[in-house]
Amino acid sequence: MWPVNLVSAGYRAGTCNIGAVEIARRRRLGYVSLAAAALLATALVALDVPRDSRWLLVLPLGAAFTGLLQARLRFCAWFGLAGLRNFGLLADRAGVVDWADRLADARRALWLLAVAGGLAVFVTAAFVALPL
Repeated sequence: MWPVNLVSAGYRAGTCNIGAVEIARRRRLGYVSLAAAALLATALVALDVPRDSRWLLVLPLGAAFTGLLQARLRFCAWFGLAGLRNFGLLADRAGVVDWADRLADARRALWLLAVAGGLAVFVTAAFVALPL
């Protein structure tokens, strides 16, 4: 079985399902996606593409907000939906057995994805509306 200190230490259903290694991964994803969004926005403006094409920005912004929110909240949305947790190395994933915990994790995951998606749509809509 999994060592207690690697898997269950720190797990709180619907609140925290990842440890330091996974948090760092999501933070990196957020920053890289944010940089990609900035480069894409710059390219879209520099190339003077049609305004509707600016909606492409929602994709890297969605990834950026998702990664940064997951890092900040110490909660992985995918793990929450899949019934997983990880407080060790990248390969030390373990399942969440209790159904009430899995339900709390799934609710938190859907909330996190909705917030990240909403932020991405809001920022993209502002970018599309700019008279550039």
